[in-house]
Amino acid sequence: MKTEQNIEGTLVSKAIETSVGLAFDNVEEIDVDIQTDILKLLQGQVDGVGVQGQGLEIQGVRIQELQLQTDTVSVNPLNAVFGKVEFDQPVNANARVVLTEDDLNRAMTTDWVRSFLQKGLALNLNGEDITFKPQLIRIHLPEPNKIKVVGKILLEQGGATRPLTFQSIFCPRTETSPIILESFVCAENEGVTLDFVTAFIKKIKELTEAPHLEIDGTAFRVKNMEVEKGTMTLIVQVHLRKIPSSNKVESCN
Repeated sequence: MKTEQNIEGTLVSKAIETSVGLAFDNVEEIDVDIQTDILKLLQGQVDGVGVQGQGLEIQGVRIQELQLQTDTVSVNPLNAVFGKVEFDQPVNANARVVLTEDDLNRAMTTDWVRSFLQKGLALNLNGEDITFKPQLIRIHLPEPNKIKVVGKILLEQGGATRPLTFQSIFCPRTETSPIILESFVCAENEGVTLDFVTAFIKKIKELTEAPHLEIDGTAFRVKNMEVEKGTMTLIVQVHLRKIPSSNKVESCN
């Protein structure tokens, strides 16, 4: 991704590198490449911005590796010179994101992921609302092209609460096919009806097939998932209105 930079591009890159780094709670390594010249920059135009990073953490979620490249960016030129990134117009970008199995499971324990799952899995069965409270969600990447999810959640229905323990296996999304639910098994003797299991599986499919996710004005669309043992690589389209900060994630239909 790295290209030869002129002096002004290098200076602005270093300033913005600091600004972008501050958007994360923790950064092991980050490098920003501003593709522009001084005349375009003074007019508020940047041909593109490249970002490479390792060990990035935001809202408790750790990213092993990030590579991101934007298209043309329109910025406030004075602020950009001093490293403050303010987009005059939304920006489109493509990103490659690498997550380890540990990264994924750490994300499952964060409040905003649990809130997202609780909201996303809520359903109505035969006119009665059922809500979910995740207790334990573990993701395993045991082999190429397999995602195993083991979980325990509490179901709240009609004033009563009961547990649901399940194990599911997914095949990852590709550019030509959505995530495929290969199997879903519930623990016995938990009083779960077939109608509920059918509705729950349908809700999971809706959640995994959501067109995009949004966090603090930034929309993400996963185009492809490459799963190897212990790691997951996401190819993502990104639509940024501003640099993300700490807020909840929502699915957008």
